[in-house]
Amino acid sequence: MNRIKLLFHSSLGKKFVMAVTGAGLVCFVIGHLIGNLQIFLPPEAINRYAHFLHSSPELLWPARLGLLLLVGLHVLSAVWLWHENRAARPVTYALDPAVQSSSYASRTMLMSGLIVAAFVVYHLLHFTVQVESINGTPVLFGDLRDPATGHADVYAMIVAGFSVWYVSLFYLAAVGLLCVHLSHGVNAMFQSLGLMNRTYRVVIDRLAKGMAVLLFIGYASIPAAVLFFGHGQDYLQEVHQGGSPPVVTIMSEEGK
Repeated sequence: MNRIKLLFHSSLGKKFVMAVTGAGLVCFVIGHLIGNLQIFLPPEAINRYAHFLHSSPELLWPARLGLLLLVGLHVLSAVWLWHENRAARPVTYALDPAVQSSSYASRTMLMSGLIVAAFVVYHLLHFTVQVESINGTPVLFGDLRDPATGHADVYAMIVAGFSVWYVSLFYLAAVGLLCVHLSHGVNAMFQSLGLMNRTYRVVIDRLAKGMAVLLFIGYASIPAAVLFFGHGQDYLQEVHQGGSPPVVTIMSEEGK
């Protein structure tokens, strides 16, 4: 317990906590994307994957609680360090030459992190808790069941959810902020863990930015495919709407 207290009583300790929790969150972001990309496979693939997760509470709940712990410690350490740095800064933030020469990603780390954290809460309420008042569609997620198995039709939920233009745009904006956050955060993580030196600093920086770009493309491809290219709309209409019009259309025929 004393060692844990010591971690939060020094800047190095807080940076270490941020780095370790950040590494765990990066692994989650990559794994979550791999699971979500099954939306481009037949519906039974992602439905089977989702049912496996929800039918294994001994795996799911420790993972959820662990994720919440990682997010909480990461945000707490970030806010604490920001407060300490602000209190110790001898000149006005806007006039500090070190700030002016830093990257946009590094200057907005705290703000982008807090926005992403807020988005994660919304995303969980939307697809996991299934708060119907925020899903933006006339379709009740709780009523979407896989006709072959009777389990939750996650494929249909994703298609219905991302058919709402403002949900998709909010998701795209949040994913963009997440990737900006990661483009600097991964670099800072290596530095905080003492794994950075002049020899491969540039390599790690490029890998961090490249990973951020790939993650953005992967995550953004899902709402973009649904909203702009109608991916999955045929399935949603035929299986759950009896061939009725799409849940939401971007523009009516009269408005074209």
